[in-house]
Amino acid sequence: MFEGSIDTVIAPWPASVGLFIGMVACFEIGRRLGIRNLARDATGAMAGHTAVENSVFALFGLLVAFTFVGAPTRFDMRRLLLAEEVSKIDTAYMRVDLLPSASRPPLHELFKQYLDSRLRYFQMSPEIEAAKAEYLNTKRLQERIWEQATPATRLPDAHPDAGRLLLPALNAMFDITTTRLMASRLHPPPIIFYLLFILASLCSLLVGYGMAAAKRRRWLHVLAFSLTVVISVFVILDIEDPRSGYIRLDPYDQALVDLRAAMK
Repeated sequence: MFEGSIDTVIAPWPASVGLFIGMVACFEIGRRLGIRNLARDATGAMAGHTAVENSVFALFGLLVAFTFVGAPTRFDMRRLLLAEEVSKIDTAYMRVDLLPSASRPPLHELFKQYLDSRLRYFQMSPEIEAAKAEYLNTKRLQERIWEQATPATRLPDAHPDAGRLLLPALNAMFDITTTRLMASRLHPPPIIFYLLFILASLCSLLVGYGMAAAKRRRWLHVLAFSLTVVISVFVILDIEDPRSGYIRLDPYDQALVDLRAAMK
């Protein structure tokens, strides 16, 4: 999506399905390698691997924890920035009352159009081209608001502090759009996720190798391990893309809707 176009978010479903298949396949490969080694050296094939396995699993657990903690943190930051934008728009809208009466209605109308544009932008976010077009429309509305507000603050009937109070509020309202755009593009480098997939596959390989001594495959353990990892990775990737997945920012857009409704 447009909001995540700088650091591309890996699609949760294809990545999770591929990871699950890869982990099960690596388990089977590891088991066959273990059986082959047991046939050659029944006494020493499984000896001396504990330290290596512990190190790999510890590194994998650390990487999962790192990505799992970071994703909700970035999600919370985006929620806070949404609330901050609502606050800044509301503040700027109220300070329009510092202008002469004749200058207020056109600016009030532009504010309504501006808020409508912001809402449309978030609704269109999964559609890259439509979101880009709406973002440009938001920028045009910012220019129109600024062009009308600046001279109006210097009119004789304006409040003496109109320029000092209104113009900084407009600046803050405009700046938050860029801040939110950059925050939405903030994701871990893709190499972090690729490393996560590689370590998950390697852990499955070691698990399969360690189960080679068993006469039958322990599918309960294999599926439990694989599903736990896959579900964790899916949730991480889903949170990283809060405009397209199951964990979404859309319910928090209601604050913008409520502010728009309050603009008479």
